[in-house]
Amino acid sequence: MGFVFRSRAKEEKAPADAVVTDSKQPRDPQAKKGRPTPKRSEAQSQRRSVANTSMSRKDAAKRQRDERRAQMDRQRQALAGGDERYLPARDKGPVRKFARDFIDARFNVAEFFLPMAVVILVLSVVRVGSLQTIALLLWLVVIVLIVLDSLVTGFRLRKRLAERFEGQNRRGAVAYALMRSLQMRRLRLPKPQVKRGAQL
Repeated sequence: MGFVFRSRAKEEKAPADAVVTDSKQPRDPQAKKGRPTPKRSEAQSQRRSVANTSMSRKDAAKRQRDERRAQMDRQRQALAGGDERYLPARDKGPVRKFARDFIDARFNVAEFFLPMAVVILVLSVVRVGSLQTIALLLWLVVIVLIVLDSLVTGFRLRKRLAERFEGQNRRGAVAYALMRSLQMRRLRLPKPQVKRGAQL
């Protein structure tokens, strides 16, 4: 009956002791442990890469800012010199270039709108009935002249574009040119590349 009431702790203790005695034996330094031990240089480079991961986002943002700034500088120079490679998308292409040259080669009534508007505003401020009447008439004349000149310019430009760029995308070129005609010549961007009166 002794084997029935015998403690199991003693039976289970033997294998555990055997395992413990095995674990107390010194491990062979040449024995593999399931993964290669990294070299010191590799461990240091891994630590540096982990340490630099927090800076990578800042570096990326700084790099993007620098690239954006360089691109803006290139666009500014292109707008001043007419370099097609770095112009904004709305100004690129032979159709847009021809539309710009067509406007820059002629006098447009609309380009004198701002100076005339200043004169008319000054005349309308003066509290003299005759001058205010003249200012109102000048305002009406200027508006009519600008509308007529824009219609004629748009018709001629559309015809020239159809002859010169048949089969190419000309959408928006006339509106682009008319918006350019509203600006004073010295303020236009890209800068005019042709002289007034030039034959295109």
